[in-house]
Amino acid sequence: MERRAESQQETRRRITESAVELHGTLGPSRTSMSAVAAHAGVRRSTLYRHFPDEAALFDACTAHWAASNPPPDLAAWSSVEDPDERLRAALGELYAFYGRTETMLGNLFRDEVTVPIVRERFAAFRGYLAAAQDTLMAGRQLRGTAKRRTRAALGHAIAFSTWKSLVRDQGLDDGEVVELMLALVGAAARRWMPRAGLEPAPPD
Repeated sequence: MERRAESQQETRRRITESAVELHGTLGPSRTSMSAVAAHAGVRRSTLYRHFPDEAALFDACTAHWAASNPPPDLAAWSSVEDPDERLRAALGELYAFYGRTETMLGNLFRDEVTVPIVRERFAAFRGYLAAAQDTLMAGRQLRGTAKRRTRAALGHAIAFSTWKSLVRDQGLDDGEVVELMLALVGAAARRWMPRAGLEPAPPD
């Protein structure tokens, strides 16, 4: 009985890992239940015995992948008192995370537009990014337009699409992108003049 249970667990693990690999290479929208079964070397009936529908398989796949690829810890960011130093550390960690998980995240961002289960489950990562934005706004003594623009600049800085554009398309390295985003956030925090654009930065 114990041997049978271990065999069942091994089969479930193999199916889950096959789904993770196919989602990470092809993406959820291009991964059928049949493809997962074939990749795992099991019959469709066996797959459905472990995972009755795509949602159950997707949840198992997500949990398995997330356990090996946790995003940066927001609580650790919060422990850095200075907002700019916090931003520098946060972006360095976040961009490293994007570099490690680029293919999977790219597929998920692409497929959330057309695949309901991806859109529903990926909302958790969207929530993480919103919480990250709040964490990086903390301690910035801003009001009105400067506050609104700074929050928008922070949202842009932490976006996967921003990192991908500047690193993959424009050829910058992570350190250069961090410095560029620090400059953007700093500029956004300054007051705006109606016709002349940004005022010069106040002296240190």
